[in-house]
Amino acid sequence: MQERHQYHVYIMSSIRRTLYTGVTNNLAARVRQHKSGKIDGFTKRYNVSQLAHVESSRYIEDALNREKEIKGWRREKKIRLILELNPEWNDLAVKWELIDG
Repeated sequence: MQERHQYHVYIMSSIRRTLYTGVTNNLAARVRQHKSGKIDGFTKRYNVSQLAHVESSRYIEDALNREKEIKGWRREKKIRLILELNPEWNDLAVKWELIDG
């Protein structure tokens, strides 16, 4: 039996629009990690620190499948997804008060 939680598939962006897609069950903590540069690797190297898109799911399997789907898309399709709900590329972490603005 699956436990019910809230899982988030998210897309982070750099100022230059380098994109990173991930999944988490604690969006605020994960965004803070990206913004602080505490995670070595791609997001730190390319300063991917703005939350551009989020989708939520009750089940981890659904979130992981969606993450895999989005990661398989071409860049143009990911950009269209972001533009649907965030046409100005606002940092949603600030808008939703996940971090101090």
